Amino acid sequence: MFTSPSQILCTIFGVNIYYYGVIMALAIATGVLVADWAGTKYFGLKKETIIDLAPYIIIFGILGARIYYCALNYGFYLRFPTEIIAIRHGGISIHGAMLGGALGLWLFAKRHKLNPIKLCDTSVIGLSIAQAIGRWGNFFNSEAFGAPTNLPWKLYIAPQYRPIPYQDYQYFHPAFLYESILDLAIFAILLVLTKTGRLKKDGNLTLIYLILYSLVRIFVEMFRLDSVMYILGVPVAIFVSVGIIIVSTAVFIYNVKRG
Repeated sequence: MFTSPSQILCTIFGVNIYYYGVIMALAIATGVLVADWAGTKYFGLKKETIIDLAPYIIIFGILGARIYYCALNYGFYLRFPTEIIAIRHGGISIHGAMLGGALGLWLFAKRHKLNPIKLCDTSVIGLSIAQAIGRWGNFFNSEAFGAPTNLPWKLYIAPQYRPIPYQDYQYFHPAFLYESILDLAIFAILLVLTKTGRLKKDGNLTLIYLILYSLVRIFVEMFRLDSVMYILGVPVAIFVSVGIIIVSTAVFIYNVKRG
């Protein structure tokens, strides 16, 4: 059984330090270092190229993640606009982070005259391990949980975080844990594909990542009760993921046919 101890790790000079922020910082640092190692070892990039790229991806990625999340949950943020900048309270979207991060990567590649597709292939290796770590921030925020369950790995959710129809339930599926484990699996697959050199064309590794992660997201969203926005009773994240799978698969097939 899982139980979140608290959102606050400690207080320093009257300022609360949140687990969420600490874990996100750890996830980002790990992802950057792993991607830089992969870029040097397998993609012919100079050492610390990804470290130099990181500020672009981080800044634009966080902005994109927050803007995307707030846009999906616009009703709340119209009522409480000051919460838009309170990112330490949680509330970011991986799809928004991808869009923002991709923009930052493109700007960096253009400025330094580097191949943006190769940078993407390198970055997704670090991104997958970063996602696996970052999902644990949801644990401390008591979010990203699924339907009620009594399985041995059930997650206790305090009453104030439970959806109204489920106030009488205590234990839920730890959807964050499912995604964390599957993200680790994606990281392993990407690393094996990179080491074996089977994906000859630049961009194919990124496409594989997009397809695999979208499948994972669809699976996890089927469990979750706290998705931000729904269309016809279906989480928006599922529609977005299906769209990514279709486009990425089509491009991948096109690349394969071109040899």
